[in-house]
Amino acid sequence: TRRARVVRKVMRTHRRLGSRRLMSVFGPVSVTRMRYVARDTTSLQPLDAELNLPKEVYSHGVRKRVAEEASKDSYEETVDSVAKTTGAAVGKRQVEELAIRASSDFEAFYQTREVQRENEGEPTGEVLAISVDGKGIVMRKQDLREQTRKKAERQSHKLSKRLSKGEKRNAKRMATVATVYSIQPFVRQPEDIVAELRPAEQPVKRPRPENKRVWASVERPPEAVITEAFEEALRRDPEHNKQWVALVDGNETQLRLLKECTVRFGVVLTIVLDLIHVLGYLWKAAFVFHKEGSEEAQDWVTERLLRLLQGQSSRVAAGIRRSATRRKLSPFTARPCGQVRQLPAQVR
Repeated sequence: TRRARVVRKVMRTHRRLGSRRLMSVFGPVSVTRMRYVARDTTSLQPLDAELNLPKEVYSHGVRKRVAEEASKDSYEETVDSVAKTTGAAVGKRQVEELAIRASSDFEAFYQTREVQRENEGEPTGEVLAISVDGKGIVMRKQDLREQTRKKAERQSHKLSKRLSKGEKRNAKRMATVATVYSIQPFVRQPEDIVAELRPAEQPVKRPRPENKRVWASVERPPEAVITEAFEEALRRDPEHNKQWVALVDGNETQLRLLKECTVRFGVVLTIVLDLIHVLGYLWKAAFVFHKEGSEEAQDWVTERLLRLLQGQSSRVAAGIRRSATRRKLSPFTARPCGQVRQLPAQVR
């Protein structure tokens, strides 16, 4: 049987005027308020609750600034930025602790926002988008994955002041980044997309993402993060009424995991390859056939990009192979200046 919880009312009849120190964005301040105390129990400060003061010394404003800066820069740079732009003094260890506390509310923040959206009942865009990417994060050697850490331990540094070529390897762990959002369709023709890549005097008004959620994990494997993205999308569209799309940069592991999730969750998914990554490969090929920075290279890229958007990817790839074969450049690698050198036989 469960024991009944007994709530004992305590009368705090003694009042004492006390103060506490608070580090605000304007600097250290002293907050004076009444404390209600009684024997053998904790004291209460009703004004602390009325003013929503934190239990710790740093105000909510300082904690917000630290969280924003720590998401962009290192802890040392966060300390300098807060000191320059506010009157608060926050040490590096305190910055680390505040950043960790801020991240602990991540799940609760999105859950609260989703409940508010469901209560409002507002319709969202017809397209449900999922996007995943990878980001390398430089880690301490002891925090690397076991296989990467063993390779890093076998490395030896040639110079004491800087890293030599190839010594930057085996220093990162890959974090998987995912986002889910709804958006209205934005219908365009291939010619419109090519034209948008040029500087425009009046930018085209595009639909904005709705209820966008972004998260990342360096601890969990990519399959766990991508599965979570599908679960989030399925919760938003359980009846599969929206058009599901996935935006990726062509990473083979991500593509494989996306296809596996489409089968597991029983959804029809349209995979969209990031156009900027495609352009990068086209420019590399253009500098093999034409001088870098020339009009010929730009026209070559524009023509083939348009054909790719028109669904002629196989013909574009075949044409590039034929051009390379005629120039006896297969296989090849291109230097930035456009010069070509043959690969060694063992690489081919």
